[in-house]
Amino acid sequence: MKRFEVKNKAIYSEKGECLLGFREIGSHACYMIYGVLKSKEKARSAKPGPGHEEIILAMKGDLEVTGYYSGSLKEGFALHLVGNQGCLLENRGEAEAVYVIAGGHSEVGCH
Repeated sequence: MKRFEVKNKAIYSEKGECLLGFREIGSHACYMIYGVLKSKEKARSAKPGPGHEEIILAMKGDLEVTGYYSGSLKEGFALHLVGNQGCLLENRGEAEAVYVIAGGHSEVGCH
Protein backbone atom coordinates (compact mmCIF):
# COMPACT_ATOMS: atom_id res chain seq x y z
CA MET A 1 0.00 0.00 0.00
CA LYS A 2 1.30 3.43 -0.95
CA ARG A 3 0.40 6.62 0.88
CA PHE A 4 0.87 10.07 -0.58
CA GLU A 5 1.21 13.46 1.06
CA VAL A 6 -0.60 15.85 -1.26
CA LYS A 7 -1.63 18.93 0.71
CA ASN A 8 1.83 20.31 1.50
CA LYS A 9 3.18 19.37 -1.92
CA ALA A 10 0.40 21.43 -3.50
CA ILE A 11 0.80 24.38 -1.15
CA TYR A 12 4.54 24.63 -1.74
CA SER A 13 4.55 23.91 -5.48
CA GLU A 14 4.81 26.71 -8.02
CA LYS A 15 1.50 25.71 -9.67
CA GLY A 16 -0.32 25.11 -6.39
CA GLU A 17 -1.02 21.50 -7.33
CA CYS A 18 0.05 17.98 -6.51
CA LEU A 19 -0.50 15.34 -9.21
CA LEU A 20 -0.75 11.64 -8.45
CA GLY A 21 -0.39 9.93 -11.77
CA PHE A 22 1.60 7.26 -13.58
CA ARG A 23 4.95 8.20 -12.01
CA GLU A 24 3.55 7.86 -8.51
CA ILE A 25 1.11 4.95 -8.88
CA GLY A 26 2.46 3.07 -11.91
CA SER A 27 -0.88 3.00 -13.71
CA HIS A 28 -2.48 4.91 -16.57
CA ALA A 29 -5.99 3.96 -15.38
CA CYS A 30 -6.54 7.00 -13.17
CA TYR A 31 -4.98 10.15 -11.76
CA MET A 32 -5.79 12.75 -9.14
CA ILE A 33 -4.85 16.40 -8.74
CA TYR A 34 -5.08 18.23 -5.41
CA GLY A 35 -5.02 21.97 -6.04
CA VAL A 36 -5.01 25.19 -4.07
CA LEU A 37 -6.12 28.56 -5.44
CA LYS A 38 -5.19 31.62 -3.42
CA SER A 39 -7.70 34.41 -2.85
CA LYS A 40 -8.66 36.14 -6.13
CA GLU A 41 -6.56 33.67 -8.14
CA LYS A 42 -7.62 32.72 -11.67
CA ALA A 43 -5.17 30.06 -12.61
CA ARG A 44 -6.54 26.65 -13.42
CA SER A 45 -7.63 25.45 -16.82
CA ALA A 46 -9.35 22.06 -16.75
CA LYS A 47 -9.71 20.00 -19.91
CA PRO A 48 -9.45 16.21 -19.79
CA GLY A 49 -8.53 15.76 -23.47
CA PRO A 50 -9.55 13.08 -25.95
CA GLY A 51 -10.22 9.70 -24.37
CA HIS A 52 -10.28 11.09 -20.82
CA GLU A 53 -12.87 12.18 -18.28
CA GLU A 54 -12.50 14.25 -15.13
CA ILE A 55 -14.56 15.07 -12.07
CA ILE A 56 -13.77 18.41 -10.44
CA LEU A 57 -14.73 18.74 -6.77
CA ALA A 58 -14.75 22.06 -4.90
CA MET A 59 -13.45 20.84 -1.54
CA LYS A 60 -12.97 24.14 0.29
CA GLY A 61 -14.49 27.41 -0.85
CA ASP A 62 -16.53 28.18 -3.93
CA LEU A 63 -15.08 28.24 -7.43
CA GLU A 64 -16.25 30.35 -10.34
CA VAL A 65 -16.21 28.30 -13.55
CA THR A 66 -16.28 29.56 -17.14
CA GLY A 67 -16.21 27.59 -20.37
CA TYR A 68 -18.08 24.38 -21.16
CA TYR A 69 -19.89 24.91 -17.88
CA SER A 70 -20.24 28.45 -16.57
CA GLY A 71 -21.40 29.31 -13.08
CA SER A 72 -20.53 28.83 -9.47
CA LEU A 73 -19.22 25.49 -8.23
CA LYS A 74 -20.08 25.66 -4.54
CA GLU A 75 -18.04 23.90 -1.86
CA GLY A 76 -19.00 20.23 -1.81
CA PHE A 77 -20.26 20.20 -5.41
CA ALA A 78 -18.65 18.46 -8.38
CA LEU A 79 -18.59 18.86 -12.15
CA HIS A 80 -17.98 16.15 -14.79
CA LEU A 81 -16.00 16.91 -17.97
CA VAL A 82 -15.44 14.63 -20.97
CA GLY A 83 -12.83 14.89 -23.72
CA ASN A 84 -12.41 18.43 -25.02
CA GLN A 85 -14.95 19.98 -22.67
CA GLY A 86 -12.82 22.62 -21.00
CA CYS A 87 -13.26 25.29 -18.38
CA LEU A 88 -11.34 27.77 -16.26
CA LEU A 89 -11.45 27.68 -12.45
CA GLU A 90 -11.22 30.91 -10.47
CA ASN A 91 -11.27 31.70 -6.77
CA ARG A 92 -13.07 35.01 -6.27
CA GLY A 93 -13.28 34.57 -2.51
CA GLU A 94 -11.22 36.15 0.25
CA ALA A 95 -9.90 32.80 1.52
CA GLU A 96 -7.90 30.02 -0.12
CA ALA A 97 -9.92 27.48 -2.14
CA VAL A 98 -9.10 23.79 -2.54
CA TYR A 99 -10.19 21.52 -5.38
CA VAL A 100 -9.64 17.91 -6.39
CA ILE A 101 -9.64 16.71 -9.98
CA ALA A 102 -9.99 12.95 -10.42
CA GLY A 103 -9.63 11.58 -13.91
CA GLY A 104 -9.24 8.50 -15.98
CA HIS A 105 -9.73 6.98 -19.37
CA SER A 106 -13.00 6.73 -21.21
CA GLU A 107 -13.73 3.37 -22.81
CA VAL A 108 -12.17 4.50 -26.10
CA GLY A 109 -9.20 6.29 -24.55
CA CYS A 110 -6.87 3.65 -23.20
CA HIS A 111 -3.11 3.90 -23.72
